[in-house]
Amino acid sequence: MDAAGLPLLLPAPTLAALASSWLQEDCPGLHLSALVSGASPAQAALWAKSPGVLAGQPFFEAVFTQLGCQVSWSLPEGSELVPVTKVAEVQGPAHCLLLGERVALNVLARCSGIASAATTAVRVARATGWTGHVAGTRKTTSGFRMVEKYGLLVGGAASHRYDLGGLVMVKDNHIVAAGDVQKAVRGARGVADFALKVEVECSSLQEALDAARAGADLVLLDNFQPEELHLTAAALKAQFPNMAVEASGGVTLGNLHQFCGPHVDVISLGMLTQAAPALDFSLKLFAEGTAPVPHARRS
Repeated sequence: MDAAGLPLLLPAPTLAALASSWLQEDCPGLHLSALVSGASPAQAALWAKSPGVLAGQPFFEAVFTQLGCQVSWSLPEGSELVPVTKVAEVQGPAHCLLLGERVALNVLARCSGIASAATTAVRVARATGWTGHVAGTRKTTSGFRMVEKYGLLVGGAASHRYDLGGLVMVKDNHIVAAGDVQKAVRGARGVADFALKVEVECSSLQEALDAARAGADLVLLDNFQPEELHLTAAALKAQFPNMAVEASGGVTLGNLHQFCGPHVDVISLGMLTQAAPALDFSLKLFAEGTAPVPHARRS
């Protein structure tokens, strides 16, 4: 998927509402330092100071749009960053640039970090010859999910279900509450009708077979060791060749290659949104004709 088209997925009213809420959180009262900077026209350069993948332009821009500032990008969304690189320039009243600075940088740094981790994960998987889907999970930051799911897409990963309404996921606790796998799947099928798929989290081959017989569309083999995973997936598909298999639990960038196999269709990693390190960006005001280059972050 071309990252350049991904901003079309983000509704303008939602972007505006998110940006407004972030700014409100950061400055709910008086903007005391505004009298220091004043309201004179100013310009600032956005610098990338660590390597990775640039992601989050729509959110960065939405913050400054709320403040009456304009952003001009030097690099497109999804660009590979080599420090130190100028990414954009922002123009507007000085006090507005500084009011939006930290909020916009926080969002861009976090989104770019997730996109960078997703890019690495996809490259690791493709290096094995595997052609399935590397995906994120619903392990996201409350109030920040759209940014994190978007970052996954920029990095070339699948976002997985966006929320509880995107897929009927029958997890271990649902099975306990329902009584058994087949009862849980029948209940899920009743609400999913023709519009949604049903996925069942399974901890054994027998559970996976029961889920398949009950009408599941996907089976999530959770917390399996790689060797056991591949044997279980092969045995399941021997009886249900059209069943989609997702592997999850304990997968990291370091061991991802071990989970790639011919009977696994999706590998999801919670760490892509939970543990991805943020990239380092800085926004520096400059006088006309000068844009000093900041130092790169030390590793």
